[in-house]
Amino acid sequence: MNTEETTLDKIRSRPRFKMFTHLSKEEYAQNLKNYLSEHKDEFSGNINHEVATIQVETEYDNYWKPRLSLRIEIEDEQTAIRGVFGPSSAVWTFFMFLYFSFSILWMTFFTMHYVENQINSHEFPWALNASFMMLLCIALTYAAARFGQHKGKEEMQKLRRFAEESTLQFEKKN
Repeated sequence: MNTEETTLDKIRSRPRFKMFTHLSKEEYAQNLKNYLSEHKDEFSGNINHEVATIQVETEYDNYWKPRLSLRIEIEDEQTAIRGVFGPSSAVWTFFMFLYFSFSILWMTFFTMHYVENQINSHEFPWALNASFMMLLCIALTYAAARFGQHKGKEEMQKLRRFAEESTLQFEKKN
């Protein structure tokens, strides 16, 4: 796994990685548990032989608190570890719901305005203003997501260090 920070790492909101290891699922999970217990003052999480979720221990809990989700799978008779950095799935789903809802409403209001102009009707004079409001809501949702990512940047760096120190040493070299 290449651990250099690239442009893609800065752009992507949910960076991912995949690696193969010579350890079995149970051995890898046990090594993760050992590493987590050694660093329990800094990290917390839940680990079993298929899935692990790790987060940084802080005195506050904001909405975009990053987590490292690890999925341990058997692929081509090898143990594969897939990692995803990002907020909890509930927060991720909520933001996607907001983007989807505001986008559909924007398309609806703009279509209402367009059709009203085409048929020279004046039933929906508020449709254009409502479509601009939906664009504003989309922009505010984006700004809230970027603000959350900015607040969680230090925790993301700690989670990246956790992933590198706990996982990289077991990577299978081809």
